[in-house]
Amino acid sequence: MAKTTRSKAQAVAVNAPQQDEAPVQQPIVTPESEAKGKPASHDTAPPPALLDFMMQGWKPQSGKAPPKLKNADAFEARRRALSKLFPGETLVIPTGHEKVRANDTYYRFRPGTDFYYLTGNMEPDCVLVLQPREDGGHTDILFVEPNPGRSDSTFFTDRVKGELWVGPRLGVKESQARFGVHEARGLPELQGYLEGLKGAATMPTRVLRGHSAKVDGAVPEHAERDKQLATALSEMRLIKDKQEVRELEAAIDSTHRGFEDVIRRLKQARSEREVEGVFNLRARVEGNDVGYGTIAAAGHHACVLHWTRNDGDIKKGELLLLDAGVEGNSLYTADITRTLPISGKFTKEQREIYELVLEAQDRAIDAVKPGNDFMEPNRVAMRVLAEGLYELGILKVKPEEALKDEHQFYKRYSLHNVSHMLGLDVHDCAQARQEAYKYGKLKAGMVLTVEPGLYFQKDDLTVPAKYRGIGVRIEDDVLVTKTGCRVLSEDIPRQTKDVEEWMKQIWSEKR
Repeated sequence: MAKTTRSKAQAVAVNAPQQDEAPVQQPIVTPESEAKGKPASHDTAPPPALLDFMMQGWKPQSGKAPPKLKNADAFEARRRALSKLFPGETLVIPTGHEKVRANDTYYRFRPGTDFYYLTGNMEPDCVLVLQPREDGGHTDILFVEPNPGRSDSTFFTDRVKGELWVGPRLGVKESQARFGVHEARGLPELQGYLEGLKGAATMPTRVLRGHSAKVDGAVPEHAERDKQLATALSEMRLIKDKQEVRELEAAIDSTHRGFEDVIRRLKQARSEREVEGVFNLRARVEGNDVGYGTIAAAGHHACVLHWTRNDGDIKKGELLLLDAGVEGNSLYTADITRTLPISGKFTKEQREIYELVLEAQDRAIDAVKPGNDFMEPNRVAMRVLAEGLYELGILKVKPEEALKDEHQFYKRYSLHNVSHMLGLDVHDCAQARQEAYKYGKLKAGMVLTVEPGLYFQKDDLTVPAKYRGIGVRIEDDVLVTKTGCRVLSEDIPRQTKDVEEWMKQIWSEKR
């Protein structure tokens, strides 16, 4: 055994650059195309003696199967539902790969949404295949990274996948047990399997495109068929089950605590970066990460819808628009916005605009009910905003004129619609057909945001000077029920007096 091990180790040493070789700049690639064991420019090659030493003296693996994934039955049910939509066809769903941040460093991996929805697997590079059976239905085949343990020197020489570099992977048999799939295979077998799908006698194949260049290149593209697969997965995710709603509620609760962390800091905060950092700490402590780039927009920055630079100053007397959400460990994300008076009290002008937006949101939430058009909350909110803008003297034409499709003058100050679906993605179900989503009917089990806003640019001469630079958005996450709706984020204060009292209470805490 020792002799065989030494031979493997020496082979690695021969192929590795010697210590006196000139360093080679690493290409900007994803790990799928990076050779195993390839050193970085600043690495030195391990000598054979070190390789031998590293291969010995490790406690044997237990061989015990990992526990089955929590809620594995729900993931299994989703695979079976997808199977029924495409009988007799091979379905290929990759999770994707780590993405380069700079040179040879990578962003933290987040699995592909549809792959996770079907498997619960968080590891990069994996691929799920639903292979049709002759007797009907499909066999689940999960391709995963093998884990050779300490039997292969790559566990410490491979900086991309070696477990001393990046942590262990489950392995093949372990993945089958953990995720409850019919079969698991090693990723080295994937290329050959995909090549076999090209034959004329094979079943039709659909691929979820855009996640893995290797998978995309291995299977001929059928654009319409592939798009139908992506659409079907998005439309499956439109309706949340009870467990998904619980996961969203947990993410919202964490987000609530994150907002309170920000309020505590706001007394002495000097920059938007502090706000972002404080909220993001909560996201990493209680969840996987933030669900999207935190918007911490103070003063006139609140008039930029997706202000994520977060490099501005925090000033007394201004507003802070905080649009943020914790992504839970189950990857379901909250999406909440509150506009907070930095001094703890709204000014008269700030209150006027805030309460107009709040009225629009209240009426929009009332319109969230099964059978209503998805766009109905938006229509209701825009009418409230247009009427309010007219009463404030900002809109010079009557609301009926401003609201006409050929005019839409109110959008100068509002800019966006009030709702999008929410779930595993912050803008969930994006590949669904328009007739099932934007122009469809609301159904029980859907979760959507309701988030009207008004934004008065600091240089907008159509706005009275006293309002310029004020930006207000109020956003909540709403579940459609059988009889109406339930605001999942209702515990986060939003009335002006409640927001002021909330801030006062937090600032009075003894810590």
